Amino acid sequence: MALRIGVAGLRRGMGFVRVFSHHRECELAAVCDLEPGRAKSVADEFDAPMYFEDYSELCRADIDAIVVATPAPLHVRHALEAMSEGKHVMSEVPAAFDLDEAEQLARGVERSGLKYMFAENMCYFAYIETYEQMVKRGDIGKPIYAEGEYIHDCRPLMHDRFDGMTAGSERGLTWRASLPPIHYCTHDLGPILEIMDTRVVSAVGMHTGSNVMPEGGTIDMEVGVFRCASGAVAKILVGFSIARQPSMHWMVVYGTQGYLEGPRGGAGGDHMLYTERTDNLQGPMRLPLSSSHTGAPPEATAGGHGTSEYFMCNDFVRCIVDDTQPKIDVYRGLDYSVPGICAHLSAENGGEPVEVPDYRAMVNGEG
Repeated sequence: MALRIGVAGLRRGMGFVRVFSHHRECELAAVCDLEPGRAKSVADEFDAPMYFEDYSELCRADIDAIVVATPAPLHVRHALEAMSEGKHVMSEVPAAFDLDEAEQLARGVERSGLKYMFAENMCYFAYIETYEQMVKRGDIGKPIYAEGEYIHDCRPLMHDRFDGMTAGSERGLTWRASLPPIHYCTHDLGPILEIMDTRVVSAVGMHTGSNVMPEGGTIDMEVGVFRCASGAVAKILVGFSIARQPSMHWMVVYGTQGYLEGPRGGAGGDHMLYTERTDNLQGPMRLPLSSSHTGAPPEATAGGHGTSEYFMCNDFVRCIVDDTQPKIDVYRGLDYSVPGICAHLSAENGGEPVEVPDYRAMVNGEG
């Protein structure tokens, strides 16, 4: 029997709608959005039998799982409500907005006995998987330092956009205007933690203040520096109100015997590997890597972001059907998300280091 999937939040959620409408083991059974008429329009286009403008009605519907692609401040509330109605959940990033929410989420998932998967699509980019394989093989030695940058001018999304939530409603600003940029560190920190096979134990943060959009108190750019359990250090820079085109997503990982680096500038280009493990290497090797997987089925590009959305959604389906652990479970999702919360707390407290909780130990007593 096909898994009956519901998708909530039909802006970011449209990629999931496209993937699940093509998935051979699923039925796109329901869609939900607060914007009047939007859910019906999407349901008509993709032949979904149910549509809702009330999230609670979606949770009570006859479906198996819900994709939470609603505004970020609602992710924990919506995930917990879905699980309280017996639905498996795949949640968009970030996993939580504050430390109390993070603990509530971890405990709620444990109580439910249901599957919760964190939808960090960058971990499914083909080149990230190649980086992981190369580091595990020892190509750059022991990983000791990494940097990531995600600069994306989202100012149009901060103004007069119906999303069910506003920040400074008299100015028509959406929740994105008040989002601390480093809360959205997961696109870089998630892949880096997988590549280095570690978690963050402490965070330091700083930000520029609000210069570009002072009317919304919008932080221009925010940086987090993270100490990992392995001893490695990572630095992540995020900005959403900076004048830059095209947007940029970049990372580099240094090891004791070399480095891996992605193309910088947002306009494509080769990845680079330099390693002392190869004799007579005069400089870095160019690696023509891609975000898409070679040989993926035609429908794999339906969700966008290369083929990552397809393989991520497929893993969610497999963990439900096969009753296995999600690849990115609630604890790993919190590993990616909570360091950003702690870095912002540090930035607001003059750059004082903040310890990053381990929710495995907190909830289950695991070390």
